[in-house]
Amino acid sequence: MDQVVLQDVNPPDPVKPSFNAVNEAQQEREKLINEARSEYNKVIPRATGEAEQMIQQAEGYGLERVNNARGEAARFNALFAEYARAKEVTRQRIYLETLQKVLSKGGSKFIIDENFKGMVPLLDLKKGVPNVK
Repeated sequence: MDQVVLQDVNPPDPVKPSFNAVNEAQQEREKLINEARSEYNKVIPRATGEAEQMIQQAEGYGLERVNNARGEAARFNALFAEYARAKEVTRQRIYLETLQKVLSKGGSKFIIDENFKGMVPLLDLKKGVPNVK
């Protein structure tokens, strides 16, 4: 293959403005292509990474929810098995545990009878709820 190398090209004066305009347009085109590639290389990998991160977070959240649900189901099944073996004891234990949870969240409790003569404190929750066995 033969190659022709033009070392010094000077177009005639009447076409110089057009020749320069074509060269400037080609340079501008290359510049815009390079800027677009640069912007693409900045934006697309970041967006892809953020999308992957969101997908992994969603998958992790889904897995957490499934595992929590399985754990709660296993806990319920174990509690039900105990209940089936000793219904009254289990019922009383669940009642007392629930009562302990509810009362520990409240402030001072008072019982007022119908013949109100004075207030009787039900529990001093600042000391804590006694363990009932």
